[in-house]
Formats: sequence, structure tokens, C-alpha cells
Amino acid sequence: MTRSSADGLRRLRVLLTILFTAMNTIGLVVVAWLVLAADSRQRDEHLDDELYRVTSVVKRLLRADGPDGISTAGVDRDEVNDACPQFAVLPGGSGTFPAKLSGRSCVAVDVNVLNGYAQQAVEQGKFLYGEIDAPDGSPLRMRVDPVRAQSGRYAGAVVAVADARAEADAHERQVLWVVGGAVVLAGVLGLAGWLLSGRAIRPAASALEQQEQLLAETAHDLRTPVAALRALAETAQRHPAESAELLPRTVALSAQMGEIIDGLLVRARLAAGVDRLTVQPVWLDQLVAGLVEDTPAEGARVTLTAAPCTVLVDPVLVRRAIGNLLDNALRYGRRPGEQAVVHITVAGGRVTVADHGPGVDSTTAEELFDRFRTGSGSSGLGLSIVRWVAQAHGGRLNLYNADEGGAIFELELPPAPERH
Repeated sequence: MTRSSADGLRRLRVLLTILFTAMNTIGLVVVAWLVLAADSRQRDEHLDDELYRVTSVVKRLLRADGPDGISTAGVDRDEVNDACPQFAVLPGGSGTFPAKLSGRSCVAVDVNVLNGYAQQAVEQGKFLYGEIDAPDGSPLRMRVDPVRAQSGRYAGAVVAVADARAEADAHERQVLWVVGGAVVLAGVLGLAGWLLSGRAIRPAASALEQQEQLLAETAHDLRTPVAALRALAETAQRHPAESAELLPRTVALSAQMGEIIDGLLVRARLAAGVDRLTVQPVWLDQLVAGLVEDTPAEGARVTLTAAPCTVLVDPVLVRRAIGNLLDNALRYGRRPGEQAVVHITVAGGRVTVADHGPGVDSTTAEELFDRFRTGSGSSGLGLSIVRWVAQAHGGRLNLYNADEGGAIFELELPPAPERH
């Protein structure tokens, strides 16, 4: 099954929406990762500052006790001993002093684990910090500062430990908020991408749909006159004596085909914006009078009542529009077996074309202004061109039924500004 160009544009809309959403989602993921990384780093730095405050205070309270000994007596008398975060002064390397734990236990911690980190800090001669697990698996934050003895060698370390559960819970809540917000925002961006891509391709999709409909209706409208023209040509070929009789019918069919093609091309150029309005002051009464004079009546009776008036219009398009109204009235504004009677009135920037035909069904009146909607075998472009010309000039095309019968088409055009 073949797919139209309009279907291809709709698929393009889906692709553009996916691409737009994907690119924005990648950006959201990067931003979310940066925000969460900064939040985690900020919370760790907060705990590290607290731990550094404890280790620095405890180190100032320690005193040398022999070449490799350290006295913790001063620590017992300071308030840091009974505050949180908790700490421990642990021997390591050449240290010969007993371990000292803070007077208050704020979190459960394995002293053997702390001993291992103290020994590592002493051996490396630099402070350590990071996360460890409590015996129950809850997260802890730790800082280890090595301490020198009187001999100048590292004899132990001060280890401070803080409970990191509150910070971890707060970070998890932040993760939920950021991830949830990113998901919602990605959905909103996806919807926005769908709407924006639809707006972007709408003119192209509309133009393609009009083009495809134009081609389909052109083929439909030309099929009958082309077939009839071929039949006439074949008849004339088989019966040369009848050529003189068939020739007028052939010319009439050719003219009909020309009108169909001309109407289709004009409407297509107008819809595509190829033709532009060349607006100028125009004497509407003179334009209509010249048009009536140039239009063959073919047995119909056309009367004109015109008052001088000027309008600001494109004369070529307006002449085309009024010509379509007159042609429509001459074709369909008659009763069976009677000649067409058309009366045109021009006044105040309005052109009224009234006929004595059967009138228009009010339930289908609006369809007459749509392309290919006449129900009469014509291309259906004439009235749609008239309405387009009216709207392009800021005017209107109105349709009424006369009380005594017949249709009345009224074309309103903008008057030209008065000159003082």
C-alpha cells in the first residue's frame, strides 16, 4: 500500500518529536546528575567540616608523654569529650599509649575497624576520610588525623565518626525530587515537541494534502470531457462527413476543459501564495461594466445597475472573482426550459449578482464555497476562488435566496480611502 507525502510528513512529526524529547531528556539527565552530585558533595563536606572540628580540637588537647607516648588527660576535661560527633585516640606505629574513646557514644562503631584506619593513617602520614558502615549497616562518615609524638614520629591518630543516615536520607529525598521532576519535565517537553513539530509541518502538510486532492479532483473532472472529446474525434475519424457537425461540440468540450484547468491552476497558485495581491484604487462600477460587456450572454439576459464607487483591490483577481459569479449565474441561475436572467448591482463597494434560478438549499449553502462541492458536474473552484479573493482583501462573500426565487451572491470589498 502506497503512502502519501502527507503521511510522510506525519511520520516526520513523530520523528522530530522523538528527537526533540530525546535531546532534551539527555540534557535533563546531565543536569540532574550534576545537581545530585553537587548535593552529595555538599552534604559530605558538611559532615567533613564537623569531623575536622572535632579532630582539630582533640589534637590541640593532646600532650606528649615520653618519646612515643601521648597523654589524653586534657581531652577528658573538655566538652568535646561529651559531644557528638564521637571520636577515639588510637595508638599506631610506634605509639605506646592506651586507646582513648570519647565519653559519649553517638553511634555504634567497630573499634577494630577504626584501629585499622588509624594504623593506615600513621603509616601513610596523612589524614584519611570517607564512608564506613556501622555494625547494623547504617552509613557513617569518618575522618582520621595522624598525631606525632615527642620523637617526631607518628604515634597514633585521632578518629572522628559521625552518623550519616540523616544526610543520606535527605540525599535520597533529593534524588526522588530531582528524578521525578526530570521525568515530568521530559513529558512536558515531549508534549511541547509534539505541538511545535505539528505547528512547524502544518503548512507543508496542508499544502501536500491540497496538492493531492487537487490532482485527484483534476483527474476526476477531466475524465468525462476527455472521454467525450476522444469519442467525438473517433467519430469524426470514422465519419468524415459529420466533421462539420461535430466540430462545434469539440470546441465546446475543449473550452470546458480549459476552464477547468484554468480554475484549478488559479486556485492552486493562490493557495500556495505564488500570486500576490497588487492592491490599488479601482473604479468598481467601470470594472464590472467592462466585464459584463466582454462576457458572452449566449441568449441570457444580463442587466447592470451601477453607482460610481472605488475600492482598494487587486483588479486582476477581483475581475476574476466577479467573472466567476457571473459565469455561475449564467450556468445555473435558470429554470428548466427558460433563459437565464441575471441582474448585477454595484454600489458602496458591493457587487450583487442575482439570478432567477431555483435558488440554493440552505443546508448545503456553505458547501458551495468549498473546493469541488457543486453537485453540478463542474470543478467547483469558481465560488471558492471568489471567497478566497474576498477574504484576501478583507472582505466577504455572502449568499442569500431571494423571496421570489433565485440566488443572490454579494461580494463585499474594502472601499478606497477618500482623497481630500
